[in-house]
Amino acid sequence: MAVLDLSAPPFGGLRPYGDANPLFADLPTPAYVIDEERLKSNGQVLAALARRTGCKVLLAQKAFSNYDCYPLLAPCLAGTEASGLYEARLGWEEMPGKEVHVFCGAYREDQFEALLRYAGHIVFNSIHQLAQFGPRAKGAGKQVGLRLNPECSTQEGHAIYDPCAPGSRMGVTRAVWDREMTPSLLALLDGLHFHTLCEQDADDLRTTLDAVADKFGDVLPRMKWLNMGGGHHITRPGYHLATLAECIRYAQETWSLTVYLEPGEAAALNAGYLVSRVLDVVENGGIRIAILDASAACHMPDVLEMPYQPPILGAETDGTEGYRYRLAGPTCLAGDVIGDYAFAAPLNPGDLVVFGDMAIYTTCKNNTFNGMPLPDIWTLAEGGLISPLTRFGYQDFKLRLGRH
Repeated sequence: MAVLDLSAPPFGGLRPYGDANPLFADLPTPAYVIDEERLKSNGQVLAALARRTGCKVLLAQKAFSNYDCYPLLAPCLAGTEASGLYEARLGWEEMPGKEVHVFCGAYREDQFEALLRYAGHIVFNSIHQLAQFGPRAKGAGKQVGLRLNPECSTQEGHAIYDPCAPGSRMGVTRAVWDREMTPSLLALLDGLHFHTLCEQDADDLRTTLDAVADKFGDVLPRMKWLNMGGGHHITRPGYHLATLAECIRYAQETWSLTVYLEPGEAAALNAGYLVSRVLDVVENGGIRIAILDASAACHMPDVLEMPYQPPILGAETDGTEGYRYRLAGPTCLAGDVIGDYAFAAPLNPGDLVVFGDMAIYTTCKNNTFNGMPLPDIWTLAEGGLISPLTRFGYQDFKLRLGRH
């Protein structure tokens, strides 16, 4: 039985309901549940930061793009950040009247005209693409930016996700800037952008900002804005908001520009759950393996790609007491393993298993490998009202693979 752990931030939104089993008992599983109160709470933190510092905060849709929930966040945000044409259109349509920013590793010629319709700020990853598309963007009245690579790595253990790792494809280093930038291309730029963090605190931003100032401080006074990217865990308990505010004010006062932040995870941090059930329990070499109706590979792919071990309500990842199980998905992938957990009671087929912090990089990133059904998406409103947001079936699987 999943019992609420009141000390676990991923499940704080469930505190008013005590035991999660009655709350989720009737859900067809697997199911994503988006916690509206937690979304609003995160939005309020972001809005307070913007009011206090004068910065502008964007929703990075790559982490959370359940647009039916955008009205809960829109009053707290300046707009959205996109990674390409479709996300730019989504932000333009579903957060109307707000800013739309886009950054892409490389833009396509056959999509760029459409992109100009939706995005107001277009950030390029290379000086080559700035030369190719920048004049057209400028001519359309758009704000033009360029992504920098300050070559300042502050991450440990996630090199694959580190934009400042050696050989990274992300952003323009100072050496490339000095070799390729021309006065006419520089004149196209309204702003600069860097994004180097991943689930990090503001001290790492301060380190990065020092590197940006050292390498590009001579050109920043010519800019209208500086986008400090995402990866700031602003809404996480214990995050150093004062340090973040200092970084924002430093940039504003030193270079007389507008500061943008584009958090994705922070907007929906701890604002969702993946509710699953045990299908079977098998044993191999003394290890008990609970096979769930939820899959790491299909429904929470960052568990394998990051990799990381998600929190579970009423279970411990490092516990030595209780009943230990290895949790796994039902697909044919041998590596569809979520991790080892200790539970207070034995697991049996039909038992609920509730994963936390599942609003981010899940519904926008899942897949139908093996013909696995996409989990339905539900919302949890104040008072414990659970409502269907969208449901999926066989046609959602089939239509991704053919015409009819």
